[in-house]
Amino acid sequence: MKTHRGVVYSRNGGAAASQPIAVAAALEILRAGGSFIDAGIALSAVISVVEPGASQLGGDAFLITHHAKTKENLAFNGSGEAGHSAVRSAFADKIDHHGPRSSTVPGTVSAWFAAHERYGKLPIDVILAPAIRYAEEGFAATRDFVMRIQFFKQQFPDNNFFEEMGIDSSLKIGDVVIQKDLAKTLRLIAKNGRDGFYKGEVADLIVAGTNGWFNHEDLANHQTRIEKPLTVDYRGYSVHGQPPPTQGMILMEELLLVEGDDIKGLSEVERIHLMVEAKKLAFLDRNDILADPEFIPVDVARILSKEHVAKRRAQIDMKKAWNGAEANLAEGSDTTYFIVADGEGNAVSWIQSVFHGFGSAFVPKGTGVLLNNRATGFDLEEGSPNLIMPGKRPAHTLNAWTVTNTDGTLRFVGGTPGANIQVQSNFQLVTQLIDQGLSVQEACESPRWQHLNGDSSAVETGIGTLQIESRFGDEVIEGLKALGHDVVVLPEYGHGSAVQLLEVLPNGTLAFGSDVRVDGIAAGI
Repeated sequence: MKTHRGVVYSRNGGAAASQPIAVAAALEILRAGGSFIDAGIALSAVISVVEPGASQLGGDAFLITHHAKTKENLAFNGSGEAGHSAVRSAFADKIDHHGPRSSTVPGTVSAWFAAHERYGKLPIDVILAPAIRYAEEGFAATRDFVMRIQFFKQQFPDNNFFEEMGIDSSLKIGDVVIQKDLAKTLRLIAKNGRDGFYKGEVADLIVAGTNGWFNHEDLANHQTRIEKPLTVDYRGYSVHGQPPPTQGMILMEELLLVEGDDIKGLSEVERIHLMVEAKKLAFLDRNDILADPEFIPVDVARILSKEHVAKRRAQIDMKKAWNGAEANLAEGSDTTYFIVADGEGNAVSWIQSVFHGFGSAFVPKGTGVLLNNRATGFDLEEGSPNLIMPGKRPAHTLNAWTVTNTDGTLRFVGGTPGANIQVQSNFQLVTQLIDQGLSVQEACESPRWQHLNGDSSAVETGIGTLQIESRFGDEVIEGLKALGHDVVVLPEYGHGSAVQLLEVLPNGTLAFGSDVRVDGIAAGI
């Protein structure tokens, strides 16, 4: 397959992300002797400065790490809890889309320090220096940065929270963006560590700015959970993903549902049909059980059991699409995914988000911190496992994954933004890498499909559309229609993903790929 970009090969580490200057910051830290996590934190912080529409300090972060020496794989769950005021009676018929009441406690900064405590080498002030520099001295607004602001203003013309961030919402491509308050917050974190965000001056401003939606205990008591990842065997490899309350289990179930099929030997129409049908069934299981396991038991083992997978697989009709109804969780589409690896063979699969575009569209005065609107991921229906309540984490769409060999060494790292299409895109990526033998760049650029409700503002239903990029060709499109799929053709590169991939070759060389659908880049040292 001819690609627009070449695979990036490196022996000493590298990174792949949607923002080139954020990748450059990661390389800067690696060259200074930083670990993969040091560079990951630097990239996370910089991208929060330059891509706030997708992720920011007020959002959440999820990591899957691989430590080469110990062969240890860990899942860092940096999702924030609902505050003390987040009770069912606080809302009428829906949860606020914007404003402080749409927010959960920010988890990203806490995730920085939880990961740094285990795997960091450099001091945090050195790691945050690039982000502070871009916030304080400014960066050039990209086309994507400007378009995100314009799109938001078209949707919500009366909300100009950008002023509180110090951003001129009428800016043009190339204009310098300076965020003094955000720089001040980053400096406090660099000086005082985790407490620089969850206690002290910043916490005071968040509590005051949200009119008490959060109190000091909500912020101070937040913690990042560090757990073993969900792991399934797939064709001799171990695939590792995020445990609940995020939906990593869907990717695992999807893979198990098709493992008995010859993915490579199927025609394109058969392969897409099989995988779309597997996706529908896996999402049904998500609806039934996904919630915060600290409040509601989430029986992932049953969902991934041989008996349940066999039962679900028997429901797939290879000659006809199933178009029954399913009621999936509401989705947000604005997220950042990136990869960092160092020269010792350690790597992190990292995803972070403010949920919908620009999250809550609310910035507590004086902080420069854009809060998430992740509380909209809760339900208000009594009896729902995902019912909103204080201290509870909402069901999440975010997931990241890694793949290890039978001897425990790292083979692949990957992921993408995209809300409910994340686990669908990752499903395609894992099978392309393992079953079809594509290179990381070929997999990044390959045409993709997504099964979604036609109205992106509505809750997804099984009676949805199969959206596929036009590069699949007329024969595939007509073949899928003949099987009963409601097909909507996307532009050549119109799929809503932004994939970053890493393969560790048998000789130890790192091979990075980066999606051409976004401005990102892969680079090594």
